[in-house]
Amino acid sequence: MPEKIIIDTDPGIDDAMAIFFAMSSPELELLGLTTTFGNVSVERATENALHLVEIAGISIPVAIGEAVPFVQAPLPFPDFVHGADGFGNLNLPQPKGQPIELGAAEFIIKTVLQNPHEITLIAIGPLGNLARALELEPRIAKLVKRVVIMGGTVLESGNVSPVAEANIYSDPHAADAVFRADWTVHMVGLDVTHKVTLMNDLQRRIRDHNSIFGQFLFDAGRFYADFYQSSRGTEGCYMHDASAIAYAINPNLFDVVNGPVRVATEGFAKGQTILKRTDYSYPENHWDIVTDACVCMGVDESGVLALYEKAMVGS
Repeated sequence: MPEKIIIDTDPGIDDAMAIFFAMSSPELELLGLTTTFGNVSVERATENALHLVEIAGISIPVAIGEAVPFVQAPLPFPDFVHGADGFGNLNLPQPKGQPIELGAAEFIIKTVLQNPHEITLIAIGPLGNLARALELEPRIAKLVKRVVIMGGTVLESGNVSPVAEANIYSDPHAADAVFRADWTVHMVGLDVTHKVTLMNDLQRRIRDHNSIFGQFLFDAGRFYADFYQSSRGTEGCYMHDASAIAYAINPNLFDVVNGPVRVATEGFAKGQTILKRTDYSYPENHWDIVTDACVCMGVDESGVLALYEKAMVGS
């Protein structure tokens, strides 16, 4: 029976890859998209989510969520990575659909309460919507099935500072609230996503064999691939958000370390996800009051890519 999921997202080229991956995977049943700021404004993220639903030709709710971080001032949007429109400057026309009346946090709460222990929340943007849902209805922490996030890093260098990953850095206070909640966070961060590269030849195969969204992903992906070529010297692009979908489908493709995680919210370490990896006792108990997270530290790259290709191209 497919796993029921909600994807919390800030589309974003790699978000589009992840969302279409989820839509194409029989192991998952996508119940809705909730949007947040991050790669683009929340208004643009919502338009982009509606575009993805229309391109796929399916009918699922899109709920608009948090527009700014919980505490810190908003950061500039990374248009040099995703383009000003989030889709590599394709400048699509306005979507035909509209977001639902319920906000993102309210949609998450309602869906979880109606489906106790059945919903997996997959967050591939900043974590404000999850933090807001916890604030409004703390009971959901005990009623979700799983919480999977694309974000953070433990040993790998950060992509917005030496120690911080972009989704966490964008709203560190919300991220710390999510890690401190009484649920298990499954963290798919840069320690593994920097080890999974979506090469250009696979992107071309998806373009040539997927008549629904292959051309869109290829066209948008050129901007993303050019960024990685110029900034990292990498052919293709890292599979950040899609790796969280792969984890939701088959966590056995990942090596996981269990332990409590806290997020630094201020100063030069802002956005750092700090995993307690020992059983040592420390003078301060910041990690002792936090439910252990499942933190991905290793990955079967070929297995993740094969799973992605099977969903997006077919066997």
